[in-house]
Amino acid sequence: MKHIKRTAAAVALTASVLLVSGCSSSTTADTSKNAADGKPIVNKDNWPKKIPTSGLTKDLTLPLEAYMTSYADQVTVDQTTNDLEQSCMKDYGIDLTLPLAGANPPPSDNDANIERRYGITDRAEAAKYGYELPPALQQHTEQTIRDLSGAEVEVLTGHTKPELPNAAKGVKAGGPLAAPGQGAKPARAEYNGKKLKAGGCVGWSKDQLGVKATDPTFVAQLAGDSLVQSMKDDKVTKAIAAWSSCMDGKGHRELADPYKAMDQGVTNDGQPTQESIALAVDDVDCKTQTDLVKIWFGVETAIQNQQIADNKTTLTGIKEQHGKELAAARQQMAASAR
Repeated sequence: MKHIKRTAAAVALTASVLLVSGCSSSTTADTSKNAADGKPIVNKDNWPKKIPTSGLTKDLTLPLEAYMTSYADQVTVDQTTNDLEQSCMKDYGIDLTLPLAGANPPPSDNDANIERRYGITDRAEAAKYGYELPPALQQHTEQTIRDLSGAEVEVLTGHTKPELPNAAKGVKAGGPLAAPGQGAKPARAEYNGKKLKAGGCVGWSKDQLGVKATDPTFVAQLAGDSLVQSMKDDKVTKAIAAWSSCMDGKGHRELADPYKAMDQGVTNDGQPTQESIALAVDDVDCKTQTDLVKIWFGVETAIQNQQIADNKTTLTGIKEQHGKELAAARQQMAASAR
């Protein structure tokens, strides 16, 4: 059960981590090209669907997803924040181009990770990729910003430039500039005759959108708890046992749950093998035969509805805050487009 609990929580939280890393860079235009290969840096075709359109989770959404930020919405807020930062820096006479958001999308739209929450669920993808992600989602676009002077860092962040290892070249998207640490001190009072903003241009930009620091894992943690609880339900344990028996009948022995199959099927180099594809296809077929996903989803839906009732005030506040930030970002984008 300890293994199951760790795995279940990891499934629920993985999408959260991916979402943050996928949004760590900001976007200014979908038509921006990578000079090296001519491909767009931001390709919305690779962005995850808000609701699955294929597989056993097609059209399924869990109740807690209503309180999670979608990938597209998070990119909108991140892009607008970065656009404001660039504009703010320009007011101080500093030209700065920040990385593009949406360049490295996660495999799931939000923290529920519904597509793989109960193991793999799309037979067509299983037949192509086994347990691996599609090639487009395995690629990572590295983006850097030019090395900023100490004064420029102070204008941007409101604190002095952190000390970086001598080997560091440039600053990767999501790097340490915006976060105080490593001996950073408060910034100077002014630059080019203009008073610096509280928190620098980063802090000012967040203030313009009403962005507030909130616990980024509260909803994801609830979702992790609901997944763990659901696996103790009699209907789910029976369905998992039926799935395991089905897999055993196909020659895949000692697979206690779908996460074990994923552990066994994922390859070291990210390239599917004939064996991993065969395992993946049988995995999805056994889920279909036993109605595992339908049963599991139904049980977890009931658990999450109770969680929402028990945490209504906190969840409502989170949802309202997300809504305010997104509305402010869209308003700012519209104003900039005029």
